[in-house]
Amino acid sequence: MTCKNRMLILLVAILPAGIGSTLAQENNPGPFLGMWALTLDYENNNAGWLEVTQKEGYLDSEILWRWDVVYPVDFTFINGDQLFLVHGRDVIRERDSEGNPVRTTHPVEYHEISVNGDLLDGWAHFPNNNGLGVVSVHFTGKRIPPIEKVKRTGKMKFGEPVALFNGKDLNGWELVDPNTANGWKVVEGILVNDPVQHEGEGHINYGNLRTKAIFGDFNLKVEVNVPEGSNSGIYLRGNYEVQVMDSYGSEPNIRNMGALYGRVTPLGKAEKPAGEWQHFDITLYQRHLTVILNGKKIINNHPVKGITGGALTSDDFSPGPIYLQGDHGKVSYRNIVLTPVAK
Repeated sequence: MTCKNRMLILLVAILPAGIGSTLAQENNPGPFLGMWALTLDYENNNAGWLEVTQKEGYLDSEILWRWDVVYPVDFTFINGDQLFLVHGRDVIRERDSEGNPVRTTHPVEYHEISVNGDLLDGWAHFPNNNGLGVVSVHFTGKRIPPIEKVKRTGKMKFGEPVALFNGKDLNGWELVDPNTANGWKVVEGILVNDPVQHEGEGHINYGNLRTKAIFGDFNLKVEVNVPEGSNSGIYLRGNYEVQVMDSYGSEPNIRNMGALYGRVTPLGKAEKPAGEWQHFDITLYQRHLTVILNGKKIINNHPVKGITGGALTSDDFSPGPIYLQGDHGKVSYRNIVLTPVAK
């Protein structure tokens, strides 16, 4: 039995009584279609995103739930006035003598959603891996207007450049979460993050660093040095991560250096080897993104459909900070200069 068939059978158990007889009825997908900015009922990392589309013969959807990347939903359908998103995940049950998985199961996670105009309300249900109980999370959402065509970036007018890092101390910066450990320091004019873990001791949660000031549309120039195998990220308005990592020699993908993480793949390779200083020239303007890495344009005025994993909020329209990811690996930054787009 395939995973898809197994999930269809499980629908009978998890959805309201009588749904089996109504799946084929005519329902109106119109109110659900489009993109939605989600606010999830978690204490931290409570931002999400959803897009529902109607294709020839079926409904489809993609979702971002707090972290990582946007992923496709296995089943999207309407019952009455509710939208259901149903998808499975692998859980390893048995391994062989070498530790390789030999059997997995596919618990079903599902979302049930209601819509009133441009507002959304829903619940997400996550079965525990051991099959005992379900964790349910409430969430709300607001409709995101479609992305309109934007003027050519060459016609933008810029204000005065602002140096975000003074090369001396962390003045103008603060941890996103003050309860996390601070791995950030200034060394010989360079902003360095060194999230050291101590062998044999518990994991230390290091913090991300953000500007106290917030910004709307802007151009950001910054130099970054990534050691071998390390990983960081530059968040624009606190919501859109331009990936920073050692990916030299790899083919472009949505997780590599310069990508809009999980959303936009670079047009080509532009990375330098680990340990070398690299230069970013990034412009965010009216929900469109341009990234120039080491003099090569790798994202060209590309529409930004929504937030990336780890966003501070799901708000695509309000000003926000620049924040630097500090909870992954060692990284260094210098010459961080932001030039706002003039209103």
